[in-house]
Amino acid sequence: MYSRSSEPVQFSRDCAAVLVPQGELVTLPAGSYGYITQALGGSYTVFVEGNLFRIAGKDGDAIGKEPTEPLSLPDNASDEDVEAAVWNQLRTCFDPEIPFNIVDLGLVYEANLTTRDDGQRGVEVKMTLTAPGCGMGEILVDDVRSKLEMIPTIAEADVDLVFDPPWGRHMMSDAAKLETGML
Repeated sequence: MYSRSSEPVQFSRDCAAVLVPQGELVTLPAGSYGYITQALGGSYTVFVEGNLFRIAGKDGDAIGKEPTEPLSLPDNASDEDVEAAVWNQLRTCFDPEIPFNIVDLGLVYEANLTTRDDGQRGVEVKMTLTAPGCGMGEILVDDVRSKLEMIPTIAEADVDLVFDPPWGRHMMSDAAKLETGML
């Protein structure tokens, strides 16, 4: 789901949030008013009292949103099926300030599937940030990890934040470059 509108919301309960771009964890109290400025990948960026906050999808009910449906794969899913699901999930991870997924932004350098002795799978991801000092870095890493571990048969996601090579706009997809005016 993507929203470019400013949908008004009122928090129905106290809600955990992350202050953007600092990455500081805060609680927004019940009764607070704000505007959803971005609804991407199951999380929400909300403007409240002059600040942006990221609301995790699991807390969407606090602003009147339904939780996302659980992922499913066939029981006999092949490695190719699971790898496709990995890349689809990565495309649901968004920087709260930029309306593009981390794949189109060129932030994911690799995602490798492994099979464990117990038959479960693991995935190892190397990714970066648009700026090394971004306060949202650990939040994005946690988002990637938790979304990948939602995939059936993925028992563990190891997400490594790297800065070599450094990110540059040349790593963005053409669609992301066009949309941001960087083409």
